[in-house]
Amino acid sequence: MSHIPPLDPMVAARKGFRETEEAVRSFWKTVSVGPHSEGGWAVLLDGRTPKTPAKAPLVLPTEAAAQLVAEEWAAQGQVVEPSTMPATRLASTAIDRIGQAREPVADEIAAYAGSDVVCYLAEHPTPLVERQQREWGPWRDWAAREMGVALEPVAGIVHRPQSPEAIARVKAHALAMDDFRLTGLATAVPLLGSAVLALAVEQGALEGGAAFDLSRIDELFQEEQWGVDAEAAERTEARRAEAELLDRWFRALD
Repeated sequence: MSHIPPLDPMVAARKGFRETEEAVRSFWKTVSVGPHSEGGWAVLLDGRTPKTPAKAPLVLPTEAAAQLVAEEWAAQGQVVEPSTMPATRLASTAIDRIGQAREPVADEIAAYAGSDVVCYLAEHPTPLVERQQREWGPWRDWAAREMGVALEPVAGIVHRPQSPEAIARVKAHALAMDDFRLTGLATAVPLLGSAVLALAVEQGALEGGAAFDLSRIDELFQEEQWGVDAEAAERTEARRAEAELLDRWFRALD
């Protein structure tokens, strides 16, 4: 078994291993996708398949997923900008890394369920508490009904352990995914602070942008009371774009 550098798998999944990417000039004239000889769909630059940072061919399990990645390559200017290629980073992470770290990645995802944002209700003010109950409750119910993950809410910030059965079910769901879906889930969970919301996006029950809004009800409430500055708004929009991209990623893998 090859050695895996001691990186936090969740952090690595979110970064997409940007530290291994090298800036290159865009040399191609055409971008397309096509069936790969060993299965899956390859991204093609002038008919040739680019490589991941670990030098594996950039091949995805579905045509739609390959097309999503190809769109990023087609949108590049004279110099490739990795920061504008989130789907490519997801694909590279899935190909190069996740297969060697599935167990710890699944453990990290399950750990988020143990302190899921949708389970921690404010104690006051009343309007915020009512909004959290109204908007988070249905998704806790969904997780229990559709995923067999029954999580209990708590008022306040004091940690309450969730049932081992619920945590084990989240881990089992994660391990049942292929490397590409698992990479998406490992990216979505810390972004949203919620295994419940991330699983709802992965399952197609919730849109990425809507999940992002649900994940930050507390922040939204504060912004409504006190306003928001331009820098914070820019960061929020970048995170929203990431959530929306993850939604497209999961749908492309369906």
